[in-house]
This record gives sequence, C-alpha cells and structure tokens, in this order.
Amino acid sequence: MQHTQADAAVTGTGVRSRPRAALPALCATQITSWGIVYYAFPVLNSRITTQTGWSPATTAAAFSGALLVSALAGISIGRILDRRGPRAVMTAGSVLAVLALLTIAWAPNLAVFTAGWLLAGVAMAATFYHPAFAALTRWWGEDRVRALTIVTLAGGLASTVFAPLTAALAEHFSWRTTYLILAAVLALVTIPAHALALRAPWPPAPAVHPRHAITTGRAVERSCPFLLLAAALTLSGFAMYAVVMGLVPLLTERGATATEAAWVLGLGGAGQTLGRTLHATLARRTGVTARTAALIPAGGATTTALALIPNPLPLLALFAVLAGTVRGNLTLLQATAVTDRWGTTHYGRLSGLLSAPASIAAALAPFAGVGLAGLLGGYPALFLLLAVFSLAAAALSLGAAPSRNRPA
Repeated sequence: MQHTQADAAVTGTGVRSRPRAALPALCATQITSWGIVYYAFPVLNSRITTQTGWSPATTAAAFSGALLVSALAGISIGRILDRRGPRAVMTAGSVLAVLALLTIAWAPNLAVFTAGWLLAGVAMAATFYHPAFAALTRWWGEDRVRALTIVTLAGGLASTVFAPLTAALAEHFSWRTTYLILAAVLALVTIPAHALALRAPWPPAPAVHPRHAITTGRAVERSCPFLLLAAALTLSGFAMYAVVMGLVPLLTERGATATEAAWVLGLGGAGQTLGRTLHATLARRTGVTARTAALIPAGGATTTALALIPNPLPLLALFAVLAGTVRGNLTLLQATAVTDRWGTTHYGRLSGLLSAPASIAAALAPFAGVGLAGLLGGYPALFLLLAVFSLAAAALSLGAAPSRNRPA
C-alpha cells in the first residue's frame, strides 16, 4: 500500500496519516488472533488432557504462562509502539503466533507444550488489543473512540466464530491436527494483513501543554488514581477471564456436552459485540468514574447468576450473553482508560503499565480457576467467589477519578 492510499485526518494536534486499510485489517486480525490463539484453548483443553494424559491443571498452567509473558512483554512493546508504530510489531507477532501454534501442535511432551505457549505469550502482546488500540489511538486522533469501538465490535466475534469452528474441527480431527489447521488460517489472515495494511507513516505524538506536564509520564504512574485504577482492573480482569475459562467446564459439569458448551461460549462473544455497540451511548451519558463503577459490578451480577442457576441450558446461554455484553463494555472502558484521564501523549507506555497487572491476573485466571474450583467443590462456588472479586474491584474504582486538567 502506498502513502497516497491514506486519508489525511486533521485534529487539534495537526495532520495525521490515517491508512484506509488499517481499520478493516485490524478487525479481521483481531477476530482471527483472539479466536485461534486464545479461545480455541478452552474448547480443546479437555481433549488435550484426555489424549495426552497431562492433567488439566498443568495444561492450564502452560496457558497461564502465555498470558503472564504477554503481560510482561506488553510494557516494552508499548514503548516500541509509541516510537515506531504497529507494523513491524504486529507482523512479527503474527509470525511468532503461527510458530507457537505449530510448536504446541507437535509437542511430544509437556515441556515443549509449555514452551510453545510461552512463545505464544510474546505473540499475544504483539498482536492482541494493546497494539491495535495504540495504532488506532494515534492514527485516528479525536475520532479514536469510533475506531476503537469498530475494532472491538469485530474482536467480540472471535469466540462466536472460532469456538464452534474449533469444536467442529475437533469432532473430525485430533486436537493436534485441529491446531495445525488453525495455524494455517492464522498465517493466511494475519501476516499479510499486518504487513500490508499498516504501512502508513507513524505520526508524532501530540504536544503536551506545559500546564499538563505534571500529569504525564512518571507522575501519572505514581499517582493514587492510576494505582487504584490498576488495582480495580486487576481484580476485575481476574474475575472476567476466570469466568471465560470456567464457562465450558461449568456447563459440562451441569450436563451440557462439550459442543453445546462451546456454542454457549460463542454466544457470549456475540454478547461482547452487542455490548460494544452500546458503549458510545453509555460514554456520552455517564462520567468515566461512574461508568467504571457500574460496569464492573454488573459483570459480578451475571457471574452470580451463572453460579446460582443450574439450568435450563438456554437460560444459562442468556446469562452468558449478558456477561459477554458487560465484557464488551469493559474492553472499551480499558481501551480508553488512559485517554479519558491523562490524554494520548504516552498512551502506549501508560496503557502497557496499566494493563500489565490486569494481564498478569488474567494469566493466572485459568490455572487459579481450576485450582480454586477443586478447593471450593466445583465451578458454581468458584463463580460466586469471582462475583465477590468484581464487587471489590468496583469499590476500588471509585477512587480512580480522572484529573480535571489532562492533556489532550
């Protein structure tokens, strides 16, 4: 793609190069990357453990290791994104993701399986929402919320598309062959999309007004609102991802088949898309603190319902959709958390730091969820505990009020 194919968008900080192909490309790659690298695992894990003899706790720990690596790598990747833009980062990440899935599919033992997932963690940091959000925030400027909403609407379909597809493939192939097929799809979609659609010049960061200097960089990182927000998102992220990873075993524990549970997980993804369509309206009518404090306990309410209502399956599917609707809003809430409070100048760095502890909590969620479910006597009790975590996160978020004088 040549630079003449980019649109010129004028914002308060000057002229930005806005590549036409970036937004549709990122929509496609977020669906594919999340669907294959993330959502295929909870669908395939029971088959992996059955066919290999590895315990569910050890395979979940390998997957958790990937999320932990992603959280830590995201901080350094955020700094690179601020300076150089998304093309090289996301293209390299796509290649790494394919190599990681091939390693996982061919793993002769648990050690190689775990190594594959650790490699996948670096790929997640370079291809999931964080780099996509950084790209859209810089390229789209004041129109960033619309662009972020569109790409997360698409990303919400990841489980809707790939959870049932993965289950269907696993009905006809082994889990290893299923991962090989998914790796081929990932390579065909994401590598050329990132390499070709993200070629526009990377615009400079907007200038910071002198009176806002105190609210940038290290001062923000050490501020009480930033730390409280990080704590709230950490607790909320743990609860949210433990629910996603625990939904399939919760439903199968209650008599659903693996395929039925995969479809319910997919419907939760459709709920995420629905939630993201509503976020712009919600953002116009509420302040950022009130919105945060309302959405997090709403997630806890849906988690409580899943814990306490054992059947019928269609009703549980409805609550899965509602839980997905809240998750969809929370994704956009986190995507705009930095810009709503402290502006766009250090977006990559601050969002990387803000999301790191939440990502670490999300990394621990699959492994910790399996362990806690065993200690508590099942997944319904686990879901009740996760609802309590959501309420605690909502209380912490009340102290994360944005500064009145933030940079643009």
